[in-house]
Amino acid sequence: MVVSMDRWVGKLAIVTGASSGIGAAIADALVEKGLIVLGVARRSERIEERAKQLSIKKGKLHAIKADLTKEEDILKVFKWAKDNLGPVHILINNAGKGAQLNLTEGKTEDWKSVFDLNVIALSIATREAVKIMKENKINGHIVHVNSVLGHKVINYPNLNVYPASKFAVTALTETLRQELNHQGLKIKITSVSPGLVESEMSTLNPNLTAERKAAIEKMPILKSEDIADGVVYALSTPEHVQVHELTIKPVGETF
Repeated sequence: MVVSMDRWVGKLAIVTGASSGIGAAIADALVEKGLIVLGVARRSERIEERAKQLSIKKGKLHAIKADLTKEEDILKVFKWAKDNLGPVHILINNAGKGAQLNLTEGKTEDWKSVFDLNVIALSIATREAVKIMKENKINGHIVHVNSVLGHKVINYPNLNVYPASKFAVTALTETLRQELNHQGLKIKITSVSPGLVESEMSTLNPNLTAERKAAIEKMPILKSEDIADGVVYALSTPEHVQVHELTIKPVGETF
C-alpha cells in the first residue's frame, strides 16, 4: 500500500479545537503537508500566532473564533470557510472536554456541557461537512478524535460522563460509515482513539485534583504530535482503503 498526502495538497481541512494540544498538532502537520487549514477555537488568537510561525510552510493556516457548543457558531464557520476558502475536503472533529466530577455528586450543567461539545457539536460539524462534500462531489475524509475510553471504562478518578460521551463517538463513527455506504458516498470516516496524551486536559491542566494528578503521574503518556502522525497516516491511505479505527497507546499502558 502506497501512502501519500498528495491528493490533499491545496485542499481545505477544518480542524476544531485547534488552539492547543492535539488539535494544534494536527493543524500544524496538515499545513506542513501543503493543505489549507482552518483552525476553529474560542482562543483563535493562539491559532493566529501559530499561523505567523507557519507562514513559510507549504500550506496555510487560518483562524476563526467559535464556541462549538453553539450551533449558530458552527454554521458560521462552515459558511465562512465555503465563502472564503472553498469547499471542505477534510474535517477533524477534535474539540472535546471533560469534567473532574463524579456521577453521584456531579453538576447537571457540567454533564450537559461535555455532551454538547463531545457529541452534539461533533455531529453538527459532521452534518455540515458531509453536506458540502455531497454538493461538490468530494470524496472527503472525516476524522473523529475519540479516546481509548470510548471503548473501555477504566478505574480512574472522576471520569463521570466522559467515557459515555466517547462511547457515543464510537457509535457515531460506525453509524456514519453505514449511512455513507447506504448513500453510495465515498467519504471516509476514521475514529482515532488515543491513550493518555500530554495536553490541557491532563498534565498541562493547572486545576487537576490531587487524586487525578497522582494517577496521571504513574501512567505512560503520549505527545500530541503522536496523534497528529496517526491522523496523517489515516489521511494518506489510498482512496479504496479506510482506516475505520486507529488506537494509539503509549508503550507500557496497561488498559
